[in-house]
This record gives sequence, C-alpha cells and structure tokens, in this order.
Amino acid sequence: MSRDIGLGGDQVEGRHAVAELLAHGKRPVSELLAVPGSSSDELVALARDRGIRVRSLDAASLARLARTEVPQGVIARAAPVAPTPLEELVRPGPGGAPPFLVVLDQVTDPHNLGAILRSAVAAGATGIVLGRHRAAHLSPAACKAAAGAVEHARFALVGGIPAALRELARSKVWTVGLEAGAAVDLEAVTVLDAPVALILGAEGAGLSPLVRSRCEVLCRIPLVGPLESLNVAAAAAIACFTVARKRS
Repeated sequence: MSRDIGLGGDQVEGRHAVAELLAHGKRPVSELLAVPGSSSDELVALARDRGIRVRSLDAASLARLARTEVPQGVIARAAPVAPTPLEELVRPGPGGAPPFLVVLDQVTDPHNLGAILRSAVAAGATGIVLGRHRAAHLSPAACKAAAGAVEHARFALVGGIPAALRELARSKVWTVGLEAGAAVDLEAVTVLDAPVALILGAEGAGLSPLVRSRCEVLCRIPLVGPLESLNVAAAAAIACFTVARKRS
C-alpha cells in the first residue's frame, strides 16, 4: 500500500515560524515544547493563553526531538497544512485581485522552498503549487526557513506540474516560466498584471522539458556579471517582486 503524501507542516521549529503559527491561529496546535529562557518565554505565554499544552525540556532533550540543526529552543506540534484545490487558487482574490501563483517544478531543497515561500508571501502571491512527488514539502527545515510565511500561504498539491499548467491555461491564468536561456527579459513580459503563474524549475536542472513546453511565456532574468544563473530562491525573489511592482 502506498503512503499518502501530504504537505506536512505538523512539526514547526524556530522562534519566528512558531510565533507566526501561534499568532495566526489558522491551524490547531496540540503541543509546544520549549527550553525555559527569555527567548521562548513569550511563546510559552502565548501558547498557554491559547490553551495549548506546554512541555518544558532541557536543550539536549529538545535537540533530540528536533529535525533541524538549530530549533532555537522551541518546537510546536500542529495539524498538517491542508491543501487547497487548484481550482480554488485560480479564483480572484480579495477585492477581485487577479490570481498570482508560484509553481515549483521539482524544487527539492527545503531551504530553497522556505526562502521562496517567504518571498512569495511578501510579494503578495495568492497561492503556491507543489508537485506531490519529487518535490520538497513543508518539512521542519522548510517551515523554519519560511519564517512564518507558511501560515499565510495557500498550497495546491498536484499529481503532476505539466497537467496543472494545462489546467491553469484552461482557467485563463498565464503560465510564465523562468528559463536562463529564454530570449525575453522578465521586465518585458506584458501579462504580469493579469492572472499569472510563475513557474520555477529545479536546482541546477531548471524547468523539465515537458513543463517548459507547457509554459505560454518563457523569460529570463538578465544577468550582468559572469555567472550564468541564479539560485532558484534568489530568482524567485526577483520574479515575485517584479510581479508585485507591475501590479502596484
């Protein structure tokens, strides 16, 4: 029997990520594990105020339960993040704002995923699309790197990115892929203020061939220096804030 693969997010580590989890209150939190001290006292007080069980541990015991190298003295156990159907993500947002989605094609590094989520949420993205397989999900490392952005994002978990792009195109959402060798600069793309999905490829490999062929627009971030490409998280930050600027 195959294991059901969900988004994750059930263990959250690090002060910023845990603080946003508790403050936002979108997901039930069953337990807070904390090393007593000034850095976690505020989180402990907030958890107790919300009726969440708190367990005090010494630093060594907490480190054994942690799944990141530096949990910063606090771990929260919460309900996993629930996926949102893709058809909901393509609907207009608050005030009729057009959808702005970020689609990740086989991005597997959880730290890159977390950094991308932080930039996407800060730039006003309305949804994130992740593949069910061969992709990083919301592990403790990704949640910690996202520094709370997970609590403000909606995620679609799809069986395949190529099929998702076809569905987006049918829903009149422009699919714009970032490709280092593309002929068109990102700044020159004229559809960024319309319903749009930015497609970012895997670390090193970039967009997979089928995903590349399904993108309606391929564009590049022009580079001035000697390097040929950017880290996917850096490219995502530039692209997301370019979209935000075009919409402002």
